[in-house]
Amino acid sequence: MIAYLVRRILYAVPILIGVNLLTFALFFVVNTPDDMARMQLGIKRVTPEAIAKWEHQHGYDKPLMVNGSAPGIGKLTDTIFWHKSVSMFVFDFGYSDDGRNISREISMRMWPSLAIALPTFLIGMVVYVSFALIMTLFRATALDTAGVSLCVFLMSISGLFYIIGGQFLVSKLWHLVPVSGYAGGLDSFKFVVLPIVIGVAGGVGSSSRWYRTIFLEEIGKDYVRTARAKGVSELRVLFTHILKNAMIPILTGVVVVIPLLFMGSLLTESFFGIPGLGSYTIDAINSQDFSVVRAMVFLGSVLYIVGLILTDVSYTMVDPRVRLQ
Repeated sequence: MIAYLVRRILYAVPILIGVNLLTFALFFVVNTPDDMARMQLGIKRVTPEAIAKWEHQHGYDKPLMVNGSAPGIGKLTDTIFWHKSVSMFVFDFGYSDDGRNISREISMRMWPSLAIALPTFLIGMVVYVSFALIMTLFRATALDTAGVSLCVFLMSISGLFYIIGGQFLVSKLWHLVPVSGYAGGLDSFKFVVLPIVIGVAGGVGSSSRWYRTIFLEEIGKDYVRTARAKGVSELRVLFTHILKNAMIPILTGVVVVIPLLFMGSLLTESFFGIPGLGSYTIDAINSQDFSVVRAMVFLGSVLYIVGLILTDVSYTMVDPRVRLQ
């Protein structure tokens, strides 16, 4: 097991390096520091002096990857690549354009994102899998047809409709929770309960229908017919045999959600005024704060790779044969 885990981690290192190099190329080669300075200064006729001053203030006045004028190891370390990209591997993201420490902002904003994303994920998994199992249990009946029709209907509705409709109905008309905002401690419950409910409701259609497809694929296999021939009840077949053997495709879908647990939902946090990482990213894009955007891209890549490793580990728990591959 340890050897398998080490092997997976070693596979992930080149991927993370490649993502870092690609991000550096996009932000500093395709979009040069001069271009960033002009966009930030927002002046049509920017003087070279103003550009040079802005680059010096933000550490963009150094050579990109090799500093020929620096002595010794400084040829590599006294560069933009070392200070802006290599430092990310130790999670030193530097400072944003407004002078705030990006690492500190991330550590503060991840908790509001988790307060919404984690309950949405856990409650959603229970709701989606349970609904899919019910439709599978009553397959080819009127209840199954109604469930599939409901899933298709819910899939056809934009996520913005759930957010705006929920705010109007629950907050504006019924005055049950605030429209937007956030508070720490136990007071955060009244601010996050509506985003959680909307997040779960918005995923019922696509997720439940997908899980239903997985269960229906398993239900026609030989081991299911063998269990029925031995007199095992339909409920036990469904919850003991089918659910267990369907865990691998379910876990594959879970890996996509893991980065969002920390990164937050861009739309939800923006509409509800939640000071999480999702709204932090949106604000950085709107203000063209490239330091924050780079940090969030790198952090999202790290979380996605961590999710892949955790998924591989969970595969070995569900099916030990995976370790041999």
